[in-house]
Amino acid sequence: MNEAEFHQHVTRILLRIEQAVEDSGVDIDFENAADILTLEFTNGSKIIINKQSAAHQIWVAARAGGFHYSFDAAKNQWINDQGGEELFAQLSRLASEQAGVRVSLA
Repeated sequence: MNEAEFHQHVTRILLRIEQAVEDSGVDIDFENAADILTLEFTNGSKIIINKQSAAHQIWVAARAGGFHYSFDAAKNQWINDQGGEELFAQLSRLASEQAGVRVSLA
């Protein structure tokens, strides 16, 4: 994917995450500033999701660590480079851990 396609795709993904947070029914605040999406939980912990243009990746920072996702065109999914987990599945797990309740962002 070229640079313009990457930026458009990540913008759509960040909006999709925002909508999933709203739809989850869990008390999670979020803010998107300059393509950095911050999820803040009632206990004060955060998950930060941002694009890394040079690498054409999405990066996630959470209490559990940092994760890098590359787009797999064959699967049409963002996949964690380190463990192979799909972005929304892993975000759901990470958010659940930090919220203390089950959070589904898929």
